[in-house]
Amino acid sequence: MQLTLESDYAIRFVIFLIRHGRRADAKTISENTGVTLRFALKILRKLAGGGIVSSYKGVSGGYELAKKPEEISLAEVIGLIEGPYCLSRCLREDGVCQHMPSCECKVSGVLAAISREVDQKLRAVTFDQLV
Repeated sequence: MQLTLESDYAIRFVIFLIRHGRRADAKTISENTGVTLRFALKILRKLAGGGIVSSYKGVSGGYELAKKPEEISLAEVIGLIEGPYCLSRCLREDGVCQHMPSCECKVSGVLAAISREVDQKLRAVTFDQLV
């Protein structure tokens, strides 16, 4: 199981902005993270829409963090890109099997517990710990 490249790149962008320490335009972010400009813009829009980065237009425009690194968790960034973490597609957000809600499927119960544990661990890691 792997995160998508889009999530990987979103994490790179946040780390880059922390290390850069000031506003950066999309081209600078793209060049310094090895992501095409077109894909970078798509991801930056999602990060801005989710309140992780702020975007500014104009000559001195660009992107900068909208929150302190210690206020941004891995779960928040990954969740913006991937949606809520869930190990199995058969589970709804409440951990119940969406295909057979009345069944007491042991597999879905185990997968729901693992999903909750992974989510808790992702929420516990903030970007100040990663830089």
